[in-house]
This record gives sequence, C-alpha cells and structure tokens, in this order.
Amino acid sequence: MAKRDYYEVLGVARNATGDEIKKAYRKLARQYHPDANPGDTEAEAKFKELNEAYMVLCDREKRANYDHFGHDAPGGQGFGGFGDFGGFGDIFDIFFGGGGGRRHTGPEKGSDIRSDIEISLKEAAFGLEREIKVPRVETCGTCGGSRAAVGSKPQTCPSCNGTGQMQFTQSTPFGRVVQSRTCDRCNGAGKIIDKPCPTCRGAGQVRKTRKIKINVPPGVDSGSRLRLAGEGEAGLRGGPPGDLYVYIHVKPHRLFKREGDDLICEMPISFAQAALGGELEVPTLDGSAKLKVPEGTQTGTIFRMKGKGIPHLNGYGQGDQHVMVKVVTPTHLNDRQKELLKEFVELDGGRTQGQHEKGFFKKMKDALKG
Repeated sequence: MAKRDYYEVLGVARNATGDEIKKAYRKLARQYHPDANPGDTEAEAKFKELNEAYMVLCDREKRANYDHFGHDAPGGQGFGGFGDFGGFGDIFDIFFGGGGGRRHTGPEKGSDIRSDIEISLKEAAFGLEREIKVPRVETCGTCGGSRAAVGSKPQTCPSCNGTGQMQFTQSTPFGRVVQSRTCDRCNGAGKIIDKPCPTCRGAGQVRKTRKIKINVPPGVDSGSRLRLAGEGEAGLRGGPPGDLYVYIHVKPHRLFKREGDDLICEMPISFAQAALGGELEVPTLDGSAKLKVPEGTQTGTIFRMKGKGIPHLNGYGQGDQHVMVKVVTPTHLNDRQKELLKEFVELDGGRTQGQHEKGFFKKMKDALKG
C-alpha cells in the first residue's frame, strides 16, 4: 500500500511551522500511543505512521529533502525505519515535552544502490566490460551540499548556539526534571539558512543519472554480485557515499546447460557415425572443437572435453564440457538406402543390434513369463 503524504498524516499544511507540526504530533500521539490503546493494532499502526512523519517534518534537512523528492528522498527506502516509541520513557516525553527522538547532526554515510544486469552465457564465461546507467542522489554541485545559495552560507543558530538542542526545566509528578529538546528555530540542524540554494531548494542534494563502467570477471553466474565502492548515493553532512551493488542474471543458452563450471550439450549423430566411429565437430563457447567417437557408440553415451567449460571464478583453471551423443534414426530413405540396410540385416543374420547383447533372449523369456 502506498504511503500517505506526511503532511496529511499529521493534518497540517505544507507551510506549517515547526511549532504547528509539533503541536499536531503531540495531540495525535496521545490519542494513538500503544500504552493508551493496549491490544489495538490499528492504533499502533497509526502511531508508527505518525512517528515516521514527525521524524521527517520536524527535521529541517529531512523536511527539505521530502518536499523536494517526496518518499523517494535520499536515504534508501523512503524515510521508514524510525521504529516506534514503546516504553515509559517515550510516553513521558510525549506528555511532558520531550525531544521526540535524537537527531543526526554529524556526517552520515549515503545509501547503497542495487542495479541488475542480464548477460549471455558466453559473456559470463569470458567476462565483459559494460557501461550501465545508475540513477542516484548526488551532492548539489551548485552549493556543494551547504544548502545555501551562492554568496551566502549557513549561520549558526543563535537560539541553540549550533547545538541543535534546547534545555529546559519542567515540573512533573516526579519532581523538577531538566530535559533537552530539538531547537524550534533550526529544527535540530544547528544552522539557519536564510537563502536556500535554488538548484537543490535547500536539500543539499540532487538526483542524477550517471553512466558507470563495470568489469564483469570470467566465471560469474546468476546471483553473482559486484561491489563498486563509493558509487552509491551521496552522504549527508560531509559523510562518505554509499556503494553500488550490481547483481548478475545469466540468460539461458539454446545449446548448453550449465552445472557449476561444467557445460552439458547434446550432439546428434547418424547411425553410420555411431556404428563406424569417427571425428565429430562439436560446438563450444569458444568456437568448434574436434571430438573422436569410437566404433559402436551407443545413443546416450557421454564424452568429456576437458577444459572446455566455464573458467573458475577468481581462480585458476576451468570446468569441462560433457557431450551426450544421440543417434538419430533416418525417417526418409530412398530405395538404394533401404536396399543397403536390408543387405546389412541379412549379412548380420537377421538380428538387431540389441540382440547381440549377452543374455538378451533370457531377459525376453523372463519378461514373457511375467
């Protein structure tokens, strides 16, 4: 189910002040807190939704990102994952004016990105270099991530002196308690931006699509994963970027079946080739190769071609190719071919090839007896 707009969740306008957002949150939090609604799963779900919306809209930086990007804002899977307030300390904060959660004010690493590519079996065997397009969040090139317009810079918040927190003393049933809460003026950022950057609208980051060159090593298979360090989304407040993970999917091949690093293929041969033996030209991933088959080769016989399989990933050597021969019975014979086959049967005493096997008549007799 799609997420609801955070402003809608809290029931405030998009231009609501920090105080208005906090007031709306506290009112709804009292109504839906799990401690006040034991066993009510619907109330619990609404409380988690309120908590998530408030954690974004009460933070100046996260709110700017949300206003600019929506639920796809920098940071991975939307703004989820803030958890729920589930204890005495949390209900105490709600009713007595606590800070509503700790703020991240230091550098924060950017989110990792996943990209999927599909390659052929031959490309998986021998590796390849490919350029892929990756949409990601990057530091704004105009303001360098400061979020302020060119020619201006963030100013230290005079209310909290850059700490992002305000201390106050509150009388409670337990006595006088000194508490900290997020600064109302800077929303915990410690900085005030009078002139936001017009490019990123004060978010400090922009979304772009980059072309990135990747090298797929020989021997990969479906499910293999490549890690490109630092090619993920930009970090926050000077934090390092995340990583890019490329997942490999290998397309099925029309001739070869892969089992580990070995390849299996089926090779049709004629009755004459099977009976007389000879040299076959067999397809491999690296062109064709010669395979000798002995006289009297039976259908279903498997021959091993050493080193014609898939290279071992991040190692030495490679697998083998296994060729299963299949004797093909001709379906359209001319008169001369029929004549020669009849002559062959006569010279063979009227017996079929299977009758040459030791114990054939005994097996037939036992079968007829049931």
